[in-house]
Amino acid sequence: MQSIHGEPSFQLSTPEVDLCLTARGGHMAPVVFHLPGRDVAPYSLSPWVPEDFPECPVLLSVLRGDFLCLPFGGQSAGPPHGDPANAVWSAVAKSERSLSAALQTADSGAFVEKTLTVRPGHHAVYAEHRISNLDGAFSYGTHPVLDLSGLPVGGGRVTTSPFRWASVFPGAFSDPAAGETQCLMPGATFSDLREVPLANGGTTDLTRYPARPGNDDLVMMANVPATAEQPFAWSAAVGDGWVWFALKNPADFPATLLWISNGGRTAEPWLGRHHGRIGIEEVCSYFSHGVDLSRTGPLEWLDIPTVRRFRPDETVPLRVVHAVAAVPQGFGAVAAIKPDGPDAVILTGDSGLTITVPLDWGHVT
Repeated sequence: MQSIHGEPSFQLSTPEVDLCLTARGGHMAPVVFHLPGRDVAPYSLSPWVPEDFPECPVLLSVLRGDFLCLPFGGQSAGPPHGDPANAVWSAVAKSERSLSAALQTADSGAFVEKTLTVRPGHHAVYAEHRISNLDGAFSYGTHPVLDLSGLPVGGGRVTTSPFRWASVFPGAFSDPAAGETQCLMPGATFSDLREVPLANGGTTDLTRYPARPGNDDLVMMANVPATAEQPFAWSAAVGDGWVWFALKNPADFPATLLWISNGGRTAEPWLGRHHGRIGIEEVCSYFSHGVDLSRTGPLEWLDIPTVRRFRPDETVPLRVVHAVAAVPQGFGAVAAIKPDGPDAVILTGDSGLTITVPLDWGHVT
């Protein structure tokens, strides 16, 4: 184990991917994808190190990359986003292409096993969390945060698979009493990421980022269920000649959150310097309101689950794939990701250009 960005971390190195996983909180970053001719490291490392803010929750002092939240959001019985995002994970096994860690949580009582695997020729991380000994209804989610701060204004393109309901966070996501700012219309619903209502009137295009400096906002989109033709849901961000994308089963993760963090938070540890970051989070939750509100079923009228009922005698696997590939100039935003046989996917840009990426998309189905 080595100290990476100020935090002791497990490491996995393959010809395709180098990744680090913090012992505290199980945050995965940095991750370097070794594409032909170039390296791409899309995940965020916060502009502070943990020792700068020892009084903050581990979630915030360590904040980087991707991590599991169980429950998702706040809770009365433990830290924000739960012990998996804050407590110390133990290394269980490591091979040439996989890393496993485990955590016995103190807040929910769940036992969680995390396995990260890299496959030959695939520029992807196959992630699985196996949750056992958990009793009751809980929200949960992944929390990948990407760093697009090096791109010009609007230079990144962020899209998701089709959704059947979408809304801006209801109420104040950024606290004006703490000097924080947001710009989207609280609680506004929308059907197109390119036309999301602003608080001061008009709309904005959330598919282009970085944008709207000095604001932190949150939106939620409930994904269209999987079909035989489209057996997974997806989210994607196109950068400078590369695309990062994630695949999931929408039955496990019914919604996607976009945490658009561009300098709108001024308290410690943010201090107004968390710029150009975007969380593309796959969740079973009601925004980030916390597990208690999620348990009330605020979206039951739309048949959108915000918690899952766990039983102590069952083990629930939650799987996602994160992948990176090169895209040609002019590719644009990802418009579709579809299977191409069992071992690849085809990404189509809004330009009409396509790329084929070797990938075992069956990992999530």
